[in-house]
Amino acid sequence: MTGYLGSYATLGLLLLAAVLFFVTAFSANRVLRPSRPAEPWGKRTTYECGIDPVGGDWAQMQIRYYVYAYLYVLFAVEAVFLFPWALVFDRPGFGATTVVEMGVFVAIVALGILYAWRRGVLRWT
Repeated sequence: MTGYLGSYATLGLLLLAAVLFFVTAFSANRVLRPSRPAEPWGKRTTYECGIDPVGGDWAQMQIRYYVYAYLYVLFAVEAVFLFPWALVFDRPGFGATTVVEMGVFVAIVALGILYAWRRGVLRWT
């Protein structure tokens, strides 16, 4: 398709095909499924590795696990930025400016760790 609206027509046809595929798949699911699905005893109970469930189904996780995971991802991603810098540091033209830029970057990372430590986020108990 050419012209001003040609790319929009292509996008519209693609979206129409996606909607038709979606409707067809869900309609086939409704037609082909059993009319009365079986409900054996215990089908909706919690499965714990073959052991009968003990207690209720509500288990509250402590937020510190998520905080540790978030801090790990944050500082791991920041550490990834150190490797390209280390590779180009010894090339000509990357002198004092790169050292200052990386010093600012490492200072910001250190401030983040210091802030988390001072707030008690890194304390496990």
